Amino acid sequence: QVQLVESGGGLVQAGASLRLSCAASERTFNMYWMAWFRQAPGKEREFVARIRSGITNYADSVKGRFTISTDNAKNTVYLQMNSLKVEDTAVYYCAASRTILRTQGAMDYWGKGTLVTVSS
Repeated sequence: QVQLVESGGGLVQAGASLRLSCAASERTFNMYWMAWFRQAPGKEREFVARIRSGITNYADSVKGRFTISTDNAKNTVYLQMNSLKVEDTAVYYCAASRTILRTQGAMDYWGKGTLVTVSS
């Protein structure tokens, strides 16, 4: 069982930056796609970004603003969020998948989430 623990969320103003971290209990890189999802109040959970072996994918809504990366030595995946918008407000979840699919159902493990609130 892989455990994922997110951190780094908080309250910031629009235009600010935050870096989220996801610490894994064991080495997951190359064996899993590491992904970030988010869920805003009253909305469906949506894909944000993923990475495996340096290959990345992003949702159109965050391209150019968010960057996903890993530190293999620390078993950690990051989400650098710049130019934050009010609509980025959500609980952000770290996830891991053994498959190439990036849907919620394809994720094998989930973290408990970290809240990001962007104010105007």
